[in-house]
Amino acid sequence: MNSPTTTDPEPGPQRAIGSHGRPPLLQVDDLRCHIPTPRGLLRAVDGVTLTLERGQTLGIAGESGSGKSILVRTIMGIAPRAAEISGGVHFGGVDLRALSVQKARTYLGRHIAMVFQDPMTALNPVVRIERHLIEGSRHHLGLSRTAARAKALELLEQVGIPEPRKRLRQYPHQLSGGMRQRVTIAMALACDPELLIADEATTALDVTVQKQILDLLQDIQRERNMAVIMVSHDLGVLAGRTDRIAVMYGGQVLEEAPTAALFARHRHQYTRALLSAIPDMAQPRHSLLHTIPGAPPDPVAHGSGCRFAPRCAAVLPCCTAEAPNLQPADDPGHRYACFAPAGPIPQEQP
Repeated sequence: MNSPTTTDPEPGPQRAIGSHGRPPLLQVDDLRCHIPTPRGLLRAVDGVTLTLERGQTLGIAGESGSGKSILVRTIMGIAPRAAEISGGVHFGGVDLRALSVQKARTYLGRHIAMVFQDPMTALNPVVRIERHLIEGSRHHLGLSRTAARAKALELLEQVGIPEPRKRLRQYPHQLSGGMRQRVTIAMALACDPELLIADEATTALDVTVQKQILDLLQDIQRERNMAVIMVSHDLGVLAGRTDRIAVMYGGQVLEEAPTAALFARHRHQYTRALLSAIPDMAQPRHSLLHTIPGAPPDPVAHGSGCRFAPRCAAVLPCCTAEAPNLQPADDPGHRYACFAPAGPIPQEQP
């Protein structure tokens, strides 16, 4: 099959230029993804605003059902077909939502790539690894089959897969879970993207392989100066691997801050509850793990107040009557939406 030669689409409406003479790599403005259901409108993403600079790593944290995955899929333009999308998504100044379907596919495939949670479902079981790796670079970069195959070998070596020539001839079921995930990372890197989105990319792996994959993503990000969005339900995974963290709940961002500030001086009660749920190895054996009472909110039947109020230990009367807006904290770049912000965590005396 002949591969069409592609060019980047003409940019849409431009964003404001920053102090460095160019716009942020990614600007998300009041993004909403509402999905009609028989029960009513499911507000999967409900007014998210985020900014990501070139070379930065943004973590998106929250429980299952908080809207993390549907947010990055909406950014990528792969939200459910029936979804009602509103808000802005600009990438390097290009208005992605203003592009036609064909132009969006061409542009996103070249500039933004995603690593999905389950590599077995992300890979076609009846297609050899070689074809998975060469199709993207042939289509988007216009490489010949020989050049694309050479690039595929380099990528497999870069992601630490032994005997890369042998692996090219194999099928996904012939590889271990960790190796399959490395293949999906190689696929994502094939077109040299400026932004890599890792959507729970290590959840299905054991802890040893999980650390290897996380270290690999971090090394590649530094080598290529890529921007990375790392989605995880585990704040411990994001600690030390991200520049900023946005905490999501009920389809909204409840707190966003530089990673160090979030861990040391978080303000939202939900952030504190998530941090408290991280197992503490210093606790005596058989100590009970901290859990967050209740269940995540029904995305169809949201009330008028704070969506975390029914589960919050510090809830106030105003929390159930009115939804708080994001407001700046004392730390630069730190914002939170809470009427009863958490105070400093008491430090244990040595």
